[in-house]
Amino acid sequence: MVTVGERTARRQDGTFPSPGHAEVTVRPARGDRGDLFDATCPTRHLLDRVGSKWSVMLVLTLHAAAPIGDAEPGFAELRFAELRRRAPGISQKMLTASLRSLERDGLVARRVEPTTPPRVHYRLTRLGASLVPALLALRDWAETNMPRVDDNGAAYDGRLASRG
Repeated sequence: MVTVGERTARRQDGTFPSPGHAEVTVRPARGDRGDLFDATCPTRHLLDRVGSKWSVMLVLTLHAAAPIGDAEPGFAELRFAELRRRAPGISQKMLTASLRSLERDGLVARRVEPTTPPRVHYRLTRLGASLVPALLALRDWAETNMPRVDDNGAAYDGRLASRG
């Protein structure tokens, strides 16, 4: 239950039980921290935006790029074609959509050289770079634990198959 003023709302749907009145929906300005089931939860929004495998791989690819000239480590620019080479399996359409999404959210910056044809460069922003430690921790967890996850999946599938 959540108390709003003198009334208490049911936590699962944010409504006030009130005989004779339509239920009133309470929407907090910002989601409860860590409540992934709350549609306004910041973590849920982040996962919706950067939770795709391509977004994660592009952020880590840009982070790993060697700096050129006076670029700070982690802020090197890569051209579109180079990003595509470093992310095997991604289509041009998916690369474009993923980069646009990351740019829209301020995680990646785009620079266009006015040449013919135009050269387009991408780099992490400071906000994008601040996401890298969490993504590296996720990568480390996966590298450590995926063999066990795969073994568990195979054992589960074997049990299902043996039931017929």
